[in-house]
Amino acid sequence: QVQLVESGGGLVQPGGSLRLSCVASGVTSSYMSWYRQAPGLERELVATIISRNGSTSYADSVTGRFTISRDNAKNTVYLQMDSLKPEDTARYYCYARSWRTGSGYWGQGTQVIVSS
Repeated sequence: QVQLVESGGGLVQPGGSLRLSCVASGVTSSYMSWYRQAPGLERELVATIISRNGSTSYADSVTGRFTISRDNAKNTVYLQMDSLKPEDTARYYCYARSWRTGSGYWGQGTQVIVSS
């Protein structure tokens, strides 16, 4: 059984930081990503990390502010979010693509609110 469990969301003031975590079990991923979805908007890709070599990519809107990383031993991916803006407010979801089957899996999400 595949499970992705996110944590680390919360309320933070503009300019602040948060670190999201996603623990994966039951899946060996070829890559893992963070997505986000704000009310009334489509889910958008925020950042991706390739499991094999650690290569990363980011949405233009978060480049230079967010950092995705992984701990393969713990099967965990992180999203360090700095210089947060109100427009970063969204529910953040972890996504994993199975190396073996190609199937994709989602976590339940964690809410991030950036507000003063």
